[in-house]
Amino acid sequence: MSEKIMGGVETEFVSESTLPAKVGMWPKVKAFLFKEIVVELTPAQQKFENDLNEFLHIEITWQDFKDFLFQEVNFGKKKNK
Repeated sequence: MSEKIMGGVETEFVSESTLPAKVGMWPKVKAFLFKEIVVELTPAQQKFENDLNEFLHIEITWQDFKDFLFQEVNFGKKKNK
């Protein structure tokens, strides 16, 4: 199937679905930002990560915080009383 364009030049008809789509800026940014990242840890690194996670998620109450702030602090050598 051919089609005449201005000037009488015959060109082959190409449907729009076979043309490559122009990639805009947003799809490029989205592809870069939301790229899947896979991290593999050694057993030692995994143990450290688990311990750190456990430490960061310790439940702290106001009483625990108050006890920590107002604990008795001694500097130097212990004196016999």
